[in-house]
Amino acid sequence: MTAHRIVFANEKGGTGKSTTAIHVAITLAYQGARVAAVDIDQRQRTLFRYLENRAETERRRAIRLPGARFAVFEGPDTADLDALCEEISGGQDFLVIDTPGRDDPFALHAATQADTLVTPMNDSFVDFDLIGQVEGETFKVRKLSFYAETIWEARKKRALAAIEQHRRELDWVVVRNRRQYVEARNMRRIEGALKELSQRVGFRVAEGLSERVIYRELFPSGLT
Repeated sequence: MTAHRIVFANEKGGTGKSTTAIHVAITLAYQGARVAAVDIDQRQRTLFRYLENRAETERRRAIRLPGARFAVFEGPDTADLDALCEEISGGQDFLVIDTPGRDDPFALHAATQADTLVTPMNDSFVDFDLIGQVEGETFKVRKLSFYAETIWEARKKRALAAIEQHRRELDWVVVRNRRQYVEARNMRRIEGALKELSQRVGFRVAEGLSERVIYRELFPSGLT
């Protein structure tokens, strides 16, 4: 049985994507799952560096921590990415893939190959604009944005493949990170727009991470 692919993708940076990916990977490992992780962001390598720091903490303290088999993708094309994912996920239950927060062909390829696609976003219409455009006065969804249209087309293709090739369907989850509870009116508008758009394209909405300094402080040791 192939590993379940969880891809964290968003063309906008600063949404807590890598932090969410790291905590999902480590949580799965703590639950006893065998986890592999691939970082597609060749420049920042946040997921890769986090797990590298975690391995160094294990060595330095002479302890064992639940973790993941990990690698960073440095190849020139999508065939190399597929080969790396196939190799590192062999014998594993889950493959967690983190992608760069920008328009990137490898990130898009990984997103369309996901079993579970996780798109973190901050609670603002600046972030919402990545998946849908709203009317300026009513805040009703006017149309899908390019990214949402791309994922929608990928989901339709995967639905056919699920029938013909016995593959899993693509489950899309939009995660609301860094929610600001003082802005109640804005929160309600975002919530309404997400609900409306989710009914159109079929993604699920989940609560994500709060803004906490501890996430940044634990990065050098790779702890969660």
